[in-house]
Amino acid sequence: MRFASTFARWSRRVCTAAGIGVLLVTNALLAQSAEDETRFVDHSLLVAPEYPATWPSAPFPRFQINHQRTIGPDSACNIDTLLIDGNTGTQLDVPPHSVARPDLDRPKSGPFGLAWTDRIEPWQFGGEACVVDVRDLLDQAPNGTSPLVLQRHVERFEQQHRQLRFGDVVLFRSDYSDRYYRPFPEGSRYIADILDRKSPGYPDPDPACMEFLASRGVMTLGTDSASMGPLPNLAEPTHYAGLQHGMIWTEGATNLGAIPATGAFCINLFPRHKDGPYGEGRAFSITGGDLPARLIDAAKNKRAIDLSPVLEQGLPLQSPGIGNGNHRQVYLKIDFLYSEYLDMHHHTHLMDSMTGTHLVPPAYALPPVGTNPVYSPEVRGWLEDYESKYGRRGWSSRTTEQVPLSWTCGEARVIDVRSLSGTTAEETWPNSPVIPPQLILDWEQQHGALQPGDVVIFRTDHVERHLKPAPEDTGLWSEPLSGASEGWPAPSVDTVQLLHQRGIRCIATDAPDLGGVNPRHAIMTYWALGSRDMVGVEFLTNVGRIPTNSYFLFAAVRIRDCHGGPGRAIVLHD
Repeated sequence: MRFASTFARWSRRVCTAAGIGVLLVTNALLAQSAEDETRFVDHSLLVAPEYPATWPSAPFPRFQINHQRTIGPDSACNIDTLLIDGNTGTQLDVPPHSVARPDLDRPKSGPFGLAWTDRIEPWQFGGEACVVDVRDLLDQAPNGTSPLVLQRHVERFEQQHRQLRFGDVVLFRSDYSDRYYRPFPEGSRYIADILDRKSPGYPDPDPACMEFLASRGVMTLGTDSASMGPLPNLAEPTHYAGLQHGMIWTEGATNLGAIPATGAFCINLFPRHKDGPYGEGRAFSITGGDLPARLIDAAKNKRAIDLSPVLEQGLPLQSPGIGNGNHRQVYLKIDFLYSEYLDMHHHTHLMDSMTGTHLVPPAYALPPVGTNPVYSPEVRGWLEDYESKYGRRGWSSRTTEQVPLSWTCGEARVIDVRSLSGTTAEETWPNSPVIPPQLILDWEQQHGALQPGDVVIFRTDHVERHLKPAPEDTGLWSEPLSGASEGWPAPSVDTVQLLHQRGIRCIATDAPDLGGVNPRHAIMTYWALGSRDMVGVEFLTNVGRIPTNSYFLFAAVRIRDCHGGPGRAIVLHD
């Protein structure tokens, strides 16, 4: 009995030790697998009317979204109009926010006074995230006053990790926005209560800290506070201390605790408004696997190409529609506050949600789940034809904010379809050349098979050739839509199906849209995309400059219930 008892105890110990060993090995393998898996981490606040997304002081305009048309008898698609200021949600500041233009010859004048949002080079948008943990400062100040992030806090990071350098994106993590960005009335705590001296301010660096970062060569920053400027009286000195060196930074970031202290690739992409001193944006990180290091290296060595045209009033940036009364909201710049020192107006924009480079989410052309819209007789006929050949048209409530960032980023696979131009008979206009599945198959024979997650980009050169101000603006939209010229190449439903079979989530084009000028063809293409939970990125330019081994990055502003989504597209290349 004694032998048996001893043997049993020995057996249990061996089995327990083996179990612990297996568990430790399993946990180690799971941890390694997590490190090897590429993840996209969103750092952007949700923009919606009931959130504190805009600066609360007069006369800054509040964000508005107007669902101008919804799917029904007068529209086959959902069409939104936006009133959006550059100080909305997660945003980007550039030097002219505080640096005066050189020609003004003032004490704060400098060459970076011309570095507007449309002129910042895309390599500066991102780099290696270096998360400086300043959570110990949260709420550690009197009401109306910001706790200061000092040089010693940055040096603490350097002692724990490494010295900062050019190519880093320094992120100040206090968890402020994570805690206080809430719908109203709780949302007043985010900014308004500080300005009213009811609550402590958000943590922010002082001017000396900015100078120290400049001495390290840092050009890109971010904060999860509502602004990079400490309240009540250091906001402008801190802004100028960094912006005078050509820095740019993200304000209103969130979720910084979801990435490691170093090693992730972090970027902010934003619409390319002309002469913008700041801009609404979409900040996110990529972590895990080999991709972050590849993108960090490309950005640090300035291997970046901008694929978005400048947004400027007077350019044909939105569809004029077919027939009177069917045009989209014209892009308007609206001045509302004049800065005498900078000789500059603060401004907001009124625009269609599909202005310039933009996202096409599934909910653009698909009705919400559980609804059965009444189409016009003509569109009902198109739907019957579509469903008889391709099966049921789907439903979707996936608006812009619900599209994963990983869907609109991936290896850039440029398919040149320029050879299709000129292949339609004039008597068939308005008509677009159709991009057939065979063209995709022929391209794969030459360039290799498409892989799941690739971003397919159709090169037409249409936007690049025709994006001009009036009176030379008719070649982009008006002439093709009216039948005075041939339309731009657009994929067929069969082509969309083939790309879906390849695992493609995102199709992009440097044409005005993926539908083409024939409305029947266009809506069927969008039904096909949406029903397969695929997305589009439209209105690119510069596609002919994309080299091989390029990674495509696009993100739309995170606007709730938006059926389009202005954004910015770039590539970083090897």
